[in-house]
Amino acid sequence: MAARLKDEESATGRDNKYSILLPTYEERENLPLVVWLIVKSFEESGHDYEVIVIDDNSPDGTLDVAKQLQNIYGEDKIVLRPRKAKLGLGTAYIHGMKHATGNFIILMDADLSHHPKFISQFIKKQREGNYDVVTGTRYLSGGGVYGWDLYRKLVSRGANFLAQFMLRPGASDLTGSFRLYRKEVLQHLMEVCISKGYVFQMEMIVRAKQHGYTVGEIPITFVDRLYGESKLGGTEIVSYAKGLLQLFATT
Repeated sequence: MAARLKDEESATGRDNKYSILLPTYEERENLPLVVWLIVKSFEESGHDYEVIVIDDNSPDGTLDVAKQLQNIYGEDKIVLRPRKAKLGLGTAYIHGMKHATGNFIILMDADLSHHPKFISQFIKKQREGNYDVVTGTRYLSGGGVYGWDLYRKLVSRGANFLAQFMLRPGASDLTGSFRLYRKEVLQHLMEVCISKGYVFQMEMIVRAKQHGYTVGEIPITFVDRLYGESKLGGTEIVSYAKGLLQLFATT
């Protein structure tokens, strides 16, 4: 079990740097706004940061937009680490983390379903409790989901309830993906997690608890993507069910 860092600098937030990993695929319309909101959030808080864009060869020109943003905000703030093909979310995080210079990593979606206004709350929560992981939750007071019909809300609630019943993770929202990690904790969890796709996020929290890492939560509102189509389909739902059973059998 890896030990938590409890040094004074980590607790007070001095010299901390935050690397935001943004995997993208066909996010041409969303990327300029989400990057602007991220930059605005960090400029207001004064924390050091970098945004690492991991584009998987988007055919809509997402990388070209990212290059324009890099020209606007600077190469030190917008770091481009594209890949040659669509290789999956988990490997995108691994790829981005190799280039991250921050001692904390923030994972979030580039489609504006995760609003950057919550970033300062993640940082505050981490500093208050010296947590190894802080995860956003839709299921605590103050959290919620906007833009989903009743059917999708029921599917999400059902999936989360089933995971809670089978895995007992001690966190209220297993299927969310808006999170802050200590870099070395995220590296370790990447090494021990075996899932891919949407189950990957769920396993990260389960393994964090299993290995003795501390997990804090903050309520967030999830907003359905503004532009483009959702990438969640029947294949992902089947994959989730299979992954949940595998995770149940191995924890």
